Amino acid sequence: MGVMNKFLNFIGLQEEEEIIEKERVVEPASESDANAFDGRKNKGNIVSIHSQKNVRVVLSEPRSYDETQDIADHLRSRRPVVVNLQRVRPDQAMRIVDFLSGTVYALNGSISKIGSNIFLCTPDTVEIQGSIKDTLDEEADYNK
Repeated sequence: MGVMNKFLNFIGLQEEEEIIEKERVVEPASESDANAFDGRKNKGNIVSIHSQKNVRVVLSEPRSYDETQDIADHLRSRRPVVVNLQRVRPDQAMRIVDFLSGTVYALNGSISKIGSNIFLCTPDTVEIQGSIKDTLDEEADYNK
């Protein structure tokens, strides 16, 4: 019937007032649907239990400074990265840590030392709890 009304209106056989009245009737119904949706939306916080399903931790063992960009790309993709710097020279390891510290800072993430030349870099979506430094200090005291 709507196509016929449009056709008759186009030809000029039907008055536009009827169409305007029909549109006004339709509008309040859409507003009530929107209000019903808002009511459901504000009832409470609904959290999907499967939201952490695809979290992956990337293990990286760079052999040169050139591989640091790949680690930064993982962090930008919101993936935590464990970086083992035992296979690079100390001067390159320092440059890599400096670069990753800047990357993590820009992403509001964090970087933590979890072992000798091993670092955990995390984006802002991952929270690090606890400290391994205390454990390393205890082992050093125990070995003396």
